[in-house]
Amino acid sequence: MDEALAEQERLRGLADLTSPGPAPGEVRMVAGVDVSYATQGDALVAAAVVLDAETLETVEVRVVEGTATFPYVPGLLAFRELPSVMAALEQLTRTPDLLVCDGYGLAHPRRAGLAVHLGVLTGLPCFGVAKTPFVFGHRDVGEERGAAAPLTSDDGEVVGRALRTQPGVKPVFVSVGHAIGLDHACAHTLRLARRYRLPETTRAADHLSREHLRTLTR
Repeated sequence: MDEALAEQERLRGLADLTSPGPAPGEVRMVAGVDVSYATQGDALVAAAVVLDAETLETVEVRVVEGTATFPYVPGLLAFRELPSVMAALEQLTRTPDLLVCDGYGLAHPRRAGLAVHLGVLTGLPCFGVAKTPFVFGHRDVGEERGAAAPLTSDDGEVVGRALRTQPGVKPVFVSVGHAIGLDHACAHTLRLARRYRLPETTRAADHLSREHLRTLTR
């Protein structure tokens, strides 16, 4: 575990946290990644899906079957998912302009969630969109689409943003990982979540990995 903590610290130091990154109109292709785990055993499936950023149509998909070789440890989930996710991304024939993951970036106890790891290791602008705020808090978020509130640590550090993507639906939690600012990350999230709570990148990668895992474990 000490080696994993040291690696998180190293990657956190390499993350570009100052660049605004690409604005929505500057992104042609956006990729999403997700991992599904078997309910029994250590089998997993990682999926990488590239979408046309304008139409949200699928451009390319890659699936990798793997085995979890790192234990489930809160705060170290990236090490459980990275090998298979990176393998799926490396198989893509198209290089996306932006990478979105189902997880955290700076909104992580050591400010080094999966989006930080993926962004630094791929060199792509990357941010995370999570379903829960993990260990951070936020004030009330308005009910309208696009309403937001800072996601903050106990000492007041802003680590992300709670963002309402659909009216009256629970917010998602956006945090940057590498080479993109929070304003642009939230703008991309809204552009990718036109009909549902979660971005289409996450929905597509989640569906693909689950379906492949289902056929694998029948």
